[in-house]
Amino acid sequence: MIRAKQKKQNSPKVKIPEKLFYKIGEVGRITGVEPYVLRYWESEFPFLKPRKSRSGQRLYVKKDIETILEIKRLLYEERYTIEGVKKCFAEPALRVVPKEDRETTEDSTLRERLEHIKARLRDIINQL
Repeated sequence: MIRAKQKKQNSPKVKIPEKLFYKIGEVGRITGVEPYVLRYWESEFPFLKPRKSRSGQRLYVKKDIETILEIKRLLYEERYTIEGVKKCFAEPALRVVPKEDRETTEDSTLRERLEHIKARLRDIINQL
């Protein structure tokens, strides 16, 4: 039980090979997510839409893989629900920042994000 907790806290950074396109099997190996799960996530998350080749094979780009890794982290490590992940990706200003990024984020970046959130909240209040 203790080892499982240690592994979660020390999740390693995944090295993504430099290529233009990746097939679903390659993405599965890189991310550690089964292809059937990736296909399910495509149906649940509208922002995850890989291109398709003429033969109908899914072709992912590096940004898709980074998105998949973020979804995986939110679902499996942060214990979000599918709906929770959708909400995180729906509002970029309110998007969850990984713990290690939070520790290295500069104060000015945080202030900019807070100002953006404040402005959005003011807009919402004015619309009411």
